[in-house]
Amino acid sequence: MLASARPMRRPLRLRPAACPRAFRAILLAAVLAGAAGCSAGLQGDTFHGEGFTFRIGALPESWRRVEVSHASLAFRDERDGASIILNGRCGVDGEDVPLEALTQHLFLRFTEREILEQRVLPFDHREAMHTVLTAKLDGVPMKFALWVLKKDGCVYDLAFMAAPPRFARGAEEFERFVQGFGTVSSHVD
Repeated sequence: MLASARPMRRPLRLRPAACPRAFRAILLAAVLAGAAGCSAGLQGDTFHGEGFTFRIGALPESWRRVEVSHASLAFRDERDGASIILNGRCGVDGEDVPLEALTQHLFLRFTEREILEQRVLPFDHREAMHTVLTAKLDGVPMKFALWVLKKDGCVYDLAFMAAPPRFARGAEEFERFVQGFGTVSSHVD
């Protein structure tokens, strides 16, 4: 057995209480390094998806981001039991499909659908279908405000949903949120 001439060193441990500035600096550097390598997801007010990028409007403080498997981006307001879901997809459908058909497709699994309002409006320098409807999913009544936009080979769905008695307050906030939505060109000139 050979003896080492150097004394054995203990591994360096950073304890937040012992050196709070150093700990915060290392933590901040790690977070920034992780964010710098990130090319997908939400960065500030801009979402980067597969083949598309969009920016979102300001959300009220009561809204929190949640992960939902079938959405590009989702938010939940526990106060009103409401949700916002945003989706984007490119090259899948939409080029030859009318806005009304794209909207109906989103509600195929719902029953007792009743369209309360539906019209085509200018949105993000294109036309979009704005729809307000009630429907049931698994027997639970919900009310929806929905925008469907086709732009540059992509389809974007922005949906707000809440129980009918709680719909009005959240719908106003959603419409303000929608006004801040815009697609972002990924082409570099």
